[in-house]
Amino acid sequence: MTGLGTIINTVAIIVGGIIGHFTGKLFKQEQQAALNKACGISVLFIAIAGAMQGMLHIDADAVVSGKSMLVVLCLAIGTIIGELIGIEKGFERFGEWLKKKTGNSGDKQFVNAFVTASLTVCIGAMAIVGAIQDGITGDYSTLAVKAVLDLIIIAVMTSSLGKGCVFSAIPVLVFEGIITLFARLVSPVMTDMAIAYLSLIGSILIFCVGVNLVWGKTIRVANMLPAVILTVIAAYIPWAF
Repeated sequence: MTGLGTIINTVAIIVGGIIGHFTGKLFKQEQQAALNKACGISVLFIAIAGAMQGMLHIDADAVVSGKSMLVVLCLAIGTIIGELIGIEKGFERFGEWLKKKTGNSGDKQFVNAFVTASLTVCIGAMAIVGAIQDGITGDYSTLAVKAVLDLIIIAVMTSSLGKGCVFSAIPVLVFEGIITLFARLVSPVMTDMAIAYLSLIGSILIFCVGVNLVWGKTIRVANMLPAVILTVIAAYIPWAF
């Protein structure tokens, strides 16, 4: 069944949010704050592992780094584009709308929880590659693995940030669903190099999400999202990054 992977991923996020909502009530405020920091640190190290995998390689028995120019250019130009468009504000406006429509107007953390969780589970190569596989061959295994990871991540985030995290299921459903529907058009564009570049920049953006979790919101990560598109374009530029 085409699209089953997206459904599984969406349901997993909702289940994780429900689990996190009820387990979060068992913790005191200071314990929830500590859990939030622990979640942030976990996200940081997951992101670092992904980024280093993309930047480091072995050359003559020595570990060599690369793709620094790719990172600098994509993040800088992508952030400028995102700031001009105002993607972060768009996310926040949608979060405010959700907060009112779902009867959570009194939840001060709702919008931040929604934006943070959405960025964490939407950014990355697994979402795109998994959705393409699901759309073309009906193979939902990649999205099923992502669903398990997202369930755990959202459960922890919800217990510390609040119920806004569970609504990250909406952008995941839309994002992965659209890619699945147009998989045959997207697939030729996503070469091995494009996927590698996407994974690298995606990991760095997730690192930024972790920074916001640990030290408070200091980076407008949503405004950096155009960098993901630029990485795919960079894969077709005949220039060694």
